[in-house]
Amino acid sequence: MKLGFVSAIVPELSLEEVLTFAREEGFSCIEAMCWPTGKAERKFAGVTHVDVIGFTQSKADEVNALCARYGVSLTALGYYPNPLDPDPAVSRHCVEHLKRVIVAAEKLGLKNVNTFVGRDWTKSVDENWPRFLKTWRPIIRFAEDHGIQIGIENCPMSFTRDEWPGGKNLMTTPVIWRRAFSDIPSKSFGLNYDPSHFVLQQMDPASPLKEFQSKIFHFHAKDVKMRRDRINDVGVFAHPLEWHQPRIPGYGEMDWGKFLSALMETSYRGPVCIEVEDDTFGKTLEGRKRAVRVAGNVLRPWLS
Repeated sequence: MKLGFVSAIVPELSLEEVLTFAREEGFSCIEAMCWPTGKAERKFAGVTHVDVIGFTQSKADEVNALCARYGVSLTALGYYPNPLDPDPAVSRHCVEHLKRVIVAAEKLGLKNVNTFVGRDWTKSVDENWPRFLKTWRPIIRFAEDHGIQIGIENCPMSFTRDEWPGGKNLMTTPVIWRRAFSDIPSKSFGLNYDPSHFVLQQMDPASPLKEFQSKIFHFHAKDVKMRRDRINDVGVFAHPLEWHQPRIPGYGEMDWGKFLSALMETSYRGPVCIEVEDDTFGKTLEGRKRAVRVAGNVLRPWLS
């Protein structure tokens, strides 16, 4: 398994600067963010290290040449909006851009695009389901036509009041995955698995690995700290950001040796990309770089 990181944590760096940092710190790969350029609507969004607007084969060749120069590969292109936003204009924009990301990944010779399924957070899973199928069946067919696998991250996207109560991403639990993969039975439809989201939901992060091993296309390494003192104050029905804290691997609840041992018992041999949303290292560029560096040092002994 190759060790890398998600480029969203260093938005102020150019792609070449991200690759330089990766090489200097001994990372062999990155997941490159592909948001539309402009103002981000939320934290860690709006990062553009590969601009897919008007992305030609010539531009793809330039990106690949840059990666080859630094000896750092791209694991996937990442774009994490809400394609099921209740505003049709927002949903349409998300889907259109996602298709551009898929085409760009094909031009780059990549296999993976990572994203969210999305959700109307005011409705139940069952109420969302018809629109999910109507929206995603064509997207998956489009991905199939371009030889791209879509990895859906299992993040609930239910942390703050504006995402309450249902969250903005349907694909959060095994019971929903089974239903989705049954209704859209495609080899191009799978998961970008982040175990920290299972910990947040008080689930065993290793529990889905064997059943869904063929559907894990990509992997995010992130941890989480459950703030028991805050839970004792506000309870688990409060907005989750009130009682949990994203951490880098090794600084939260997970036993990474035990978890990676379980992961290695599956067929997955793809990239492990560190995702940093941990403010305890500071919000400066140097603090965020240090978080990536420390997380790499934590994970490297189990992956070398």
